[in-house]
Amino acid sequence: MTRGYTPRAAVTAEADAAGRTRLTRLRSDGPLAVRATADAVYLVGAAASPLGGDDAALDLAVGPGARLAIRSAATALALPGPAPSRTTVRATVGAGGRLDYAPEPTVAARGCHHHAKALVDLAEGASLRWVDELILGRHAEPPGRHTSRFDVTYAGRPLLRHELVLDDPAVYGSTAVLADARAVGSVLLAGPDLATDPFTAEGLSVLPLVGPGVLITATAPDSAALRRRLADAETYARGLPETISHHT
Repeated sequence: MTRGYTPRAAVTAEADAAGRTRLTRLRSDGPLAVRATADAVYLVGAAASPLGGDDAALDLAVGPGARLAIRSAATALALPGPAPSRTTVRATVGAGGRLDYAPEPTVAARGCHHHAKALVDLAEGASLRWVDELILGRHAEPPGRHTSRFDVTYAGRPLLRHELVLDDPAVYGSTAVLADARAVGSVLLAGPDLATDPFTAEGLSVLPLVGPGVLITATAPDSAALRRRLADAETYARGLPETISHHT
């Protein structure tokens, strides 16, 4: 049986006695490399991945009072192979800690069969910003199959269980799911001082959760429009509704 890469990478951020965040662990593996800068830790593709058959995992740990921002140097291109590909991100955030996870989009190329999973455990008093953007195929090509699952727990209680399955064009191409959208994304915000009223507009929804969180979901014809919609909705969710009202 043909097997792909099984990279395992990890980042740990801890606050020192003065309250400054220190990166106490940076582990890269195969095509999944992590690089620290002054502002964030970047995910850098050291080889083409995810390819069909790859099974990549990233572990993130943010200690109490620490801050960690995760970005990526480029989009991730999910490509076909002899078996489905998988990416799993596991994250824990301690009390008073903050994780800002916002990599560049994933592109589901023709023929791919990719599964993305995120498991996040937040302590009481932790904050989270989690951005997930998916582009359905490269230019002028149909997308492959893509499934994403997002499970978030806050203070030991479920905050969000969210799944998007895009494996049948007859289903996800319907008006009830994506219609003719070529880009879909979400932003999860968890923490204090967030919107408590829902909001909807064309290709966009802002849904307060039962718990300290807001889920933003959006669809758009392309990546640029998707990012604008998510940014406007995030502004609304943080308490500035007058901004989004002019961009619907």
